[in-house]
Amino acid sequence: MPSDRISAQEVYALFSSGHRFVFIDTRNPKAWAASDVMLPNAIRLPVEEMEAHLNEIDRDATVVAYCT
Repeated sequence: MPSDRISAQEVYALFSSGHRFVFIDTRNPKAWAASDVMLPNAIRLPVEEMEAHLNEIDRDATVVAYCT
């Protein structure tokens, strides 16, 4: 599975053109608690739990994982 970095500007341009994304917020619970910022419809999923939830992620969309 390819893994590339993409800038916020690149995501915005693709999203604006109708490209489908799934956003996964991989911040740990401590970082979640320290922030009230979340992308709409993002899935909050710590990276160490990702493998257990792969079947819940839309495979027809581009997955963008982000953290701090």
